[in-house]
Amino acid sequence: MEHIVNALRLIGRVISYLVIYKKFYSILGFFTTRVFPPAAQNHKYAVLVAARNEEKVIGQLIDSIRSQEYPRDLVDIYVVADNCTDATAETARRAGAVVYERFDPDHRTKGYALQFLVNCLRRDKGIQAYEGYFFFDADNLLKSDFIARMNDAFDAGEKLITSFRNTKNFSDNWIAASYAIHWYRTIRNEHRARSVLRMATRIQGTGFLVANELLKDGWNYVSLTEDRELSAVATLAGYRITYNDAAEFYDEQPTDAKIMMRQRIRWGKGHLWAFVHYGPRLFAGIFSKNCLRCYDMFWTVIPRNLTSYVRRIAILVLSTIVLFRAGETGTALAAPLMRYWKAVLSGVGGAMFTAAYVLFMERDRVPRASLPKKLWFCFTFPIFDKVGLLSTIIALFRRVEWKPIPHTVEKSIAEMEQDLSETPRQKSA
Repeated sequence: MEHIVNALRLIGRVISYLVIYKKFYSILGFFTTRVFPPAAQNHKYAVLVAARNEEKVIGQLIDSIRSQEYPRDLVDIYVVADNCTDATAETARRAGAVVYERFDPDHRTKGYALQFLVNCLRRDKGIQAYEGYFFFDADNLLKSDFIARMNDAFDAGEKLITSFRNTKNFSDNWIAASYAIHWYRTIRNEHRARSVLRMATRIQGTGFLVANELLKDGWNYVSLTEDRELSAVATLAGYRITYNDAAEFYDEQPTDAKIMMRQRIRWGKGHLWAFVHYGPRLFAGIFSKNCLRCYDMFWTVIPRNLTSYVRRIAILVLSTIVLFRAGETGTALAAPLMRYWKAVLSGVGGAMFTAAYVLFMERDRVPRASLPKKLWFCFTFPIFDKVGLLSTIIALFRRVEWKPIPHTVEKSIAEMEQDLSETPRQKSA
């Protein structure tokens, strides 16, 4: 049994060496990110939005798209009103979008809704009618230069581009703030460096642009986490997924613990599914000419939080059994538990430090909040990570269905930018 403990510890050390390159990502992301030159040509785009019962927010998204500093005749907006029981379709049409309505209660993921919408466009317009396709959630808001900045990257030859994901309701509570910090952390520790190194970063749900060639066979990403699936498939196909720091949009975050758990369990289930289906193929890709991107994406789809937790618990239990059988008592018997909690506390401290780091580095973009609030958000952020671990464990044993996240923050892009320009003292006055 002691040999098993030593083997588990060795596995942990080997894995840490295999992913040590990610520390270089964090260092590089501190200093730089890829900057795209102004585009020589304006390209034609379609904006695709999957919406279910989003009448409160869909109009503001469409208004922010129609108010872009980009030729309006080069941007068309398409919405799929998916199994809606409210006025989403009518609201979107009044705002200026082309709306397709879908009623299929048996296939309810966002991926199926997007598949339906893309198939409608293939039938009615042809995929080649647009050079690129933007994907947004109904609660998003675009900064006025978003499409122009994404066009810079597209004109530079990029085929799959993600952007800076900000939040509409950062200061609502610790849950909303934790989501925002989570996005900022990915940007700082992953996206920025990968864009410079021409690696493949990961798509995260919304706010991305896809070249028409990736949709020539339709939209076939219908799992619980279609973004993770798209990232894996695109990497296997040899595409690099780049990041454009200059393109910024806003996203509403959950504020309710029950909704957070529901969403995180869905993410956990979807991530496990993506690992099972694409992990072996990405591992095989390590031995191809696309080796570096496949290697990086392989370690992205592995549920490392779960595997690390299982390994640490196994070491704790087995070490305790070994000492107990050897007749050890007292301090010696407590040593494995002390080592376990030392690792836990180290992770908590690291999460707090990361939260403080990203909030400081993105201070000009983070929505306004008082310093005590930000310190509180740093203190509570480790809970968000632990919820992610718990959700993944639950997802192992639970059948999970896709359910929509309610959106209620009815802000226009003008109101959002006005809030960002105010100081905390002005807000409290």
